[in-house]
Amino acid sequence: MTQKQYISELGEIKLIEIIEELVFEKLGKKLIRDDTFFFELEKIKDQKMLIFNSDMLVSSSDAPKQMSFYQIGRKAVIMNISDLFIKAVKPKGIIISLGLPGNLKVSSFKELLRGIIDQCERFDLNYIGGDLNKAGDIIINPIVFGFKDPSKILYRTGIEVGDLLVSNNKFGLTGVGFDILINKNGTLYEYPKYEKSIKSVLEPEIFGEEAYILAGKNLASAAIDSSDGLLKSLKDLMLSNPHLGFEINCDENLIDKEALLYSKEFNISIEKLVFEGGEEFIHLFIIKPQNLRLISKIIQEKGGKIFKIGRVISEEKVNIIKDGVRFELEGHGYEHFR
Repeated sequence: MTQKQYISELGEIKLIEIIEELVFEKLGKKLIRDDTFFFELEKIKDQKMLIFNSDMLVSSSDAPKQMSFYQIGRKAVIMNISDLFIKAVKPKGIIISLGLPGNLKVSSFKELLRGIIDQCERFDLNYIGGDLNKAGDIIINPIVFGFKDPSKILYRTGIEVGDLLVSNNKFGLTGVGFDILINKNGTLYEYPKYEKSIKSVLEPEIFGEEAYILAGKNLASAAIDSSDGLLKSLKDLMLSNPHLGFEINCDENLIDKEALLYSKEFNISIEKLVFEGGEEFIHLFIIKPQNLRLISKIIQEKGGKIFKIGRVISEEKVNIIKDGVRFELEGHGYEHFR
């Protein structure tokens, strides 16, 4: 077998053998050859609910051409476990189905798998198995699951007027990164001072364990991650909490300095970069105002961050305050097929 071979030359059986070899090499576990997959529940004590998440990655729409096969595999895992993290659920296992074009090189296939498997090792995820099929594009469809006492899960509901909106990171980097990589067809070599922004797209991260801390101490009323963009995430919270909205402060707590720099240099609206970027995997929490100081102290002691970025209002709209002026932010944020 040579590195220049295409996967169509090997066939499904050999490809499954490669998956098994790489999983065993990295994780020390063998895949189960069966029609269904099993996970031992007897070891899970005092945890009553099984929580799933599945976010599909399609390379033509989810992976800029500058993204390596390793980074594509890596992102497929990150984007799925983020939705469990924000619920304060530790992911335990992953099932991954792959759709692959026949002209994909074997070496690229292995890099894709290494990106997936390295994240499984990093987050102590059991790689249980999945399906393999031929497709016109690289399609990665993970199902990630974990276990949690339902009373300790952070849901989207439970928001009240006057509550504060806080985040565990600042916004705008992916807006910059996508503009460089997609709209300008640029590279890190060409835009070195925006390294953080470019890497936020090519190698997205999940920041901290704030959700686990806040859920464990019952200090958050609701939560959501910003993988669909800040505006879309706020709209989703509004759908789960009718007759409420948000007022967001466009200040240094909300916006990363690199996004401000890029906005000024290329005359791009900072609102577009911050509210429509997407795929940041920043975590948003709703908390009581009287708990802000306590929460900040607890999170900092654990090495995390919390930024106060807004508050809940009684109107069904998203207002922003910029340079002392309040105005409504129109639109719905990112949607597939639009």
